[in-house]
Amino acid sequence: MNIQLQSDLTCPACGHTTTHAMPEDACVFFFDCLACGAIFQPREGDCCVFCSYGSVPCPPRQADRACCTC
Repeated sequence: MNIQLQSDLTCPACGHTTTHAMPEDACVFFFDCLACGAIFQPREGDCCVFCSYGSVPCPPRQADRACCTC
């Protein structure tokens, strides 16, 4: 399986999109938007901001493994 380690993260407040590297074995619970300064967190039921607002889910989810809160 080819795990993607980059994701386009879109701010739910302003819609600004930036590309970020994802950790392979950890969840990102909070993220600060570089454009508007909003601090956002995962939607209920998601383990990290990449699963909620990214173009691809976090590496553990891509590999169908449990991650921090899954």
